[in-house]
Amino acid sequence: MTQSPLPALAFHHTPGAGPTIVFLPGYASDMTGTKATALEAWAKARGQAFLRFDYRGCGASEGAFADQTLADWRDDTLAMIETVAKGPVVLVGSSMGGWLMLLAAKARADAVVGLVGVAPAPDFTDWGFTTEEKVALMSAGKLERANPYGPEPTLYTRAFFASGEANRLMFGTIAFDGPVRLVQGQKDPEVPWHRTCRLAEMMRSADVQTWLVKDGDHRLSRDSDIALVIRAVEDVIAAL
Repeated sequence: MTQSPLPALAFHHTPGAGPTIVFLPGYASDMTGTKATALEAWAKARGQAFLRFDYRGCGASEGAFADQTLADWRDDTLAMIETVAKGPVVLVGSSMGGWLMLLAAKARADAVVGLVGVAPAPDFTDWGFTTEEKVALMSAGKLERANPYGPEPTLYTRAFFASGEANRLMFGTIAFDGPVRLVQGQKDPEVPWHRTCRLAEMMRSADVQTWLVKDGDHRLSRDSDIALVIRAVEDVIAAL
């Protein structure tokens, strides 16, 4: 485990050939997931620079999860790009990480050269909650949902929700011109696959491909799914 220059953030950095592949986990997830570690093993085998890290309040990083916002995690992503990767990066964003990769690409167009979205979920504060849940969240200041991936309920806060609403992207052309690959399961109960197709339409780049997995779920963590994600990363690197 390496400690970053920003002491709150924990990360694993594998030096190698550029661009650095940076994995961005989903909401309430961390850098120890199957996709992150599989990509790291692939990168090490080919001598590719790779970086995975935990947002503040998540995994091995310091901070309380309930205190964090989308903008905080965007800033963590930018800090990792600037202080650890220190060069061109290809961002691989899983679920909420797909939202963060778009925000990071917008903020650091000079550094972000390619994108791979895995069930990307930009603007999910807008479409991922029922009206009743939004009302409850705003009135009580928090919302807990049953977590299909673990024993503890998933917490959402009013501050996170407000930060999400302030950082929405799906209202016009998304100004990114590098290669983009979007991998999406059509049996994803969290992110409707047609939203990922709509995201592809909104990307300004001409080199955008959407890869649909007919029986794929939200996690896309089966061996065949991970092989497809790795292929998407290789495809983006080859297109640079």
